[in-house]
Amino acid sequence: MSSNPVAETVASLIPRAKAELTELVAFKSVADFDQYPKSESEGAANWVADALRAEGFQDVALLDTPDGTQSVYGFLPGPEGAKTVLLYAHYDVQPPLDEAAWLTPPFELTERDGRWYGRGSADCKGGVIMHLLALRALKANGGVPVHVKVIVEGSEEQGTGGLERYAEEHPELLTADTIVIGDAGNFRAGLPTVTATLRGMTLVRVQVDTLEGNLHSGQFGGAAPDALAALIRVLDSLRAEDGSTTVEGLAGDAAWDGLQYDEEAFRKDAKVLDGVELIGSGTVADRVWARPAVTVLGIDCPPVVGATASVQAGARALVSLRVPPGVDAVQATKLLQAHLETHTPWGARVNTEQVGQGQPFRADTSSPAYAAMTEAMSVAYPGQEMQYAGLGGSIPLCNTLASLYPQAEILLIGLSEPEAQIHAVNEGVSPDELERLSVAEALFLRNYAAS
Repeated sequence: MSSNPVAETVASLIPRAKAELTELVAFKSVADFDQYPKSESEGAANWVADALRAEGFQDVALLDTPDGTQSVYGFLPGPEGAKTVLLYAHYDVQPPLDEAAWLTPPFELTERDGRWYGRGSADCKGGVIMHLLALRALKANGGVPVHVKVIVEGSEEQGTGGLERYAEEHPELLTADTIVIGDAGNFRAGLPTVTATLRGMTLVRVQVDTLEGNLHSGQFGGAAPDALAALIRVLDSLRAEDGSTTVEGLAGDAAWDGLQYDEEAFRKDAKVLDGVELIGSGTVADRVWARPAVTVLGIDCPPVVGATASVQAGARALVSLRVPPGVDAVQATKLLQAHLETHTPWGARVNTEQVGQGQPFRADTSSPAYAAMTEAMSVAYPGQEMQYAGLGGSIPLCNTLASLYPQAEILLIGLSEPEAQIHAVNEGVSPDELERLSVAEALFLRNYAAS
């Protein structure tokens, strides 16, 4: 990339990018204010707003979204008559989980073995920096040839839908010819990839009650219905013997016909223990990109330490269902709730509540924007052909934007390649990926302006 002025500029800006990412990672911006102070998220939002103002953005605003968080918006005018591109990222992050399992503090960006480690470094504070790098490179090499809108969300990881509802209430705000979602990642580090599909998701809380209160397990156990055992039965009914998801009425046999995911590579990426089998059937790509997948995210029950000899009167769980393209998340939620209620044993009382939801997404890869990105990626990643992959995760905003702006083209790129370990301990970003994708985004904007 050294012969390309845009690439040379990005390379020169990497030390500054590291310093900025260090500042941004330091904010504990988990949008769960029962766990982390709201001031941490507000600090991150203000950091982003200040960065946009410093780059000459106009109309920079902290948008108070209906879920109690803030998204950051700004507009950078381009030449008269130019196309408009919306750049998306989010500054909120997942909780660090077990901080003791991190090799370095999760909210301190730390360089180790050629990567920068810290919560949000890849997902998605690094995406914020990627957008800034791309714009700075263009400004240093002839200017930004399009109108640019930036929206940086404050609650993407929580799935509470604040920005989606705000956008629906202010549809003129984010209108654009093309939208670049900087919250995906290459299939492999060094392999340029655009994400063509996303699974949607639904979150359902299920509560099972059997008794007015806990009972002595010696005196009543064996006849008194155990709510925790009932809940375990319910949750087990969501999987077949091979681990496939089995929600009644929800098809689970779709096939993925694009880039394939080698099983051994998946085992390595997922850090599956030796001797432990993968679950489900079909190819790995079928299972993680094209089919529904249920996960029990948490169970409320007594911890082992301090447990008493009691029959439990009540128990509850939070269940996630990933929904593949072609399936309506609203209908999938209804099927999941009906399944949980139908499979609750012993006449136990059961209550289900939907607490989060997002539709799946499929992009139009035949659009001019994809041609512009293909060319840009070939320069940023010499000798590599851009690939199309799926993503098992969800970005609910994609469908909101697609429905609000049906004429807009939507591309998904980003820093969350498998080694980034997003949502896990020791999340880290590859500075090489940050550099190359920033170059790709800058060249894309230039190519797209000329298309």
